[in-house]
Amino acid sequence: MDSGTSISSVEHGQAMTATVQPKAELPLTAILFFAALLILLYLPVLAPVVSQWGSDENMGYAFFVPPVAIYILWLDRESILAAPAKPYWPALSLVVLGFCLMLIGFLGALSFLSRIAFVVTIIGVVWTVAGTAVLRAALFPILLLLFMFPIPLYAYQRLTLPLQSLAADLATWGLDTIGIPVYQQGNVLNLPDRPLEVVEACSGIRSLLSLTFLAVAYGRLCEPRLWAKIALVISTVPIAIVCNASRITLTGILTQYKPEIAEGAYHAFEGWVIFMVELVVLLGFHRVLTRIGRRSHA
Repeated sequence: MDSGTSISSVEHGQAMTATVQPKAELPLTAILFFAALLILLYLPVLAPVVSQWGSDENMGYAFFVPPVAIYILWLDRESILAAPAKPYWPALSLVVLGFCLMLIGFLGALSFLSRIAFVVTIIGVVWTVAGTAVLRAALFPILLLLFMFPIPLYAYQRLTLPLQSLAADLATWGLDTIGIPVYQQGNVLNLPDRPLEVVEACSGIRSLLSLTFLAVAYGRLCEPRLWAKIALVISTVPIAIVCNASRITLTGILTQYKPEIAEGAYHAFEGWVIFMVELVVLLGFHRVLTRIGRRSHA
């Protein structure tokens, strides 16, 4: 009886040993090696992008994208390291696809395509070397890198023109409401003393892009509910539109009464103040969402 029990215990122990396998560790060395190789390979694509960050006022926020992505990656390190690492070799085709997209975009002067290829290749490398579970855990900060790149020129023009016209319409309504007579001709607001043109830079696309990135990052860091994250991102559109129209209305008032401070450094400072107002409104909207969530939970 004791012999049978001993044999059974040994067999059970062998079965448990065969069943329990040590979890494969994340191949950090391989990932870092391929990351350095990717940066070196895509340097002809990335160098002009970084240069554009400093020269294009619409892309000033992009300096913060890589640090924020790395910070979120650091915050998620426990879930990433806990994910079972298992190489998925079919994903190597995604690496090849990204490389082909880079060549097509680079040779065909399709800059946006070659830039998107950088993110596609990163996803392919992580998926190939570490597997599906690790990619799922690290996907958000990787996709956040898309904010580093300017939107395509066609999309930029399609967004700018309607925003420009809407800003002019709202500013005209605002000036009429406070009693300043204005006659609108397209994007030109004719005030009693002088005209005020709503140029492309006044469309609000700059603050909309910056605010959208901040809403996405802020939602990831401070908001666990998916519906609230989506609401934060959607709210950036009306916030940017209304605040930009308010800025143009204020510029119209200054143009009428204090034209010397309606341009130059004062005008640039006014833009910063309006953007800070947009941030405050975004944070206030998040507080409203938080209270709604608490009431629903109660």
